[in-house]
Amino acid sequence: MAKRDYYEVLGVARGASADEIKKAYRQKAKELHPDRNSHNPDAEALFKDVNEAYDTLKDADKRAAYDRYGHAAFEGGMGGMGAGRGGADFASAFSDVFEDLFGDFMGGRGGPGRSRAQRGSDLRYNLRVTLEEAYSGLQKTINVPASVACSECNGTGAEGGAEPVSCPTCAGMGKVRAQQGFFTVERTCPTCSGIGQIVKNPCRSCGGAGRVEKERALSVNIPPGVETGTRIRLAGEGEAGLRGGPTGDLYIFIEVREHPIFQRDGVHLYCRVPIAMTAAALGGEIEVPTIDGGRSKVKVPAGSQTGKQMRLRGKGMPALRGGGHGDMLIEMAVETPVNLTARQKELLQEFSRIAEENNNPEGSSFFSKVRGFWDGMKG
Repeated sequence: MAKRDYYEVLGVARGASADEIKKAYRQKAKELHPDRNSHNPDAEALFKDVNEAYDTLKDADKRAAYDRYGHAAFEGGMGGMGAGRGGADFASAFSDVFEDLFGDFMGGRGGPGRSRAQRGSDLRYNLRVTLEEAYSGLQKTINVPASVACSECNGTGAEGGAEPVSCPTCAGMGKVRAQQGFFTVERTCPTCSGIGQIVKNPCRSCGGAGRVEKERALSVNIPPGVETGTRIRLAGEGEAGLRGGPTGDLYIFIEVREHPIFQRDGVHLYCRVPIAMTAAALGGEIEVPTIDGGRSKVKVPAGSQTGKQMRLRGKGMPALRGGGHGDMLIEMAVETPVNLTARQKELLQEFSRIAEENNNPEGSSFFSKVRGFWDGMKG
């Protein structure tokens, strides 16, 4: 039986472009696949015809020969191009479209040596600073253990800095193919582990990796205003890339230690200051510390109670990206005297005898409510 014209098999014109031929093949392959046409005994033969046609027309040289000589171009005496009716040619044709459909999703097909140079890993370094350092900023030297490019082979992994060669198993593709029925399955090359290249004479210093472990001293600029969770990125200071690949980045995560005097809330600072009972009652002036190491005088109004706050504007933390400083809030904590002498007790007892209700307005109000509550319960 005479073979059908390849263009007719795919349903395209003779002047069709490569993209049109591929699109037509994909459609025909889906329509005629034996798995979808188990009821049609001729499906497999038609499916092979479609693959044979596409295997010829997708190749520019084969297509030119077919356009000139027809099917005779692939028969004995006409160059022996041997298109055939299936086998390896069918698998090659179907694999070509399968990769076109799913190659990008699965990582794509790269050229030889596409993944030889691999980017180095990013590194994380946790840095603890004091609140004072977070306030003023600082220049700090840190020691970072990391992989650096091997100086003996200049990062190539080969002895003397020689370039790696293409893997003989996968011809530099990083993958090998195995045919299973109608499908061609790709697997990572076992020889080069998907890199596409191998090192014939590995460097003795790095064992062919192109990098070695080494501790580096880095100078880090900590800007004023950092707080716990602030992340600083140092580009190109991470691990060296594999076999000459780009270097990763170093990320420094800041942790600000707790302070014995100040508590922080964003750009604001809180300071709880004990106040003597007499100073709280009579009023006066106290001296409080500030985060910059200075001192500020604060007037205590007469009759101040525990919890009363006073604000010192601009005495808080600096904003990380500019915008001035926060405030410092002074919170009063009225302290009851202890370890009283006999004379001190005598004076306090005398004061208690002559005290009036308006001397303790909050207490008087509370106990008035309590008496009302008890009276209500009795009723």
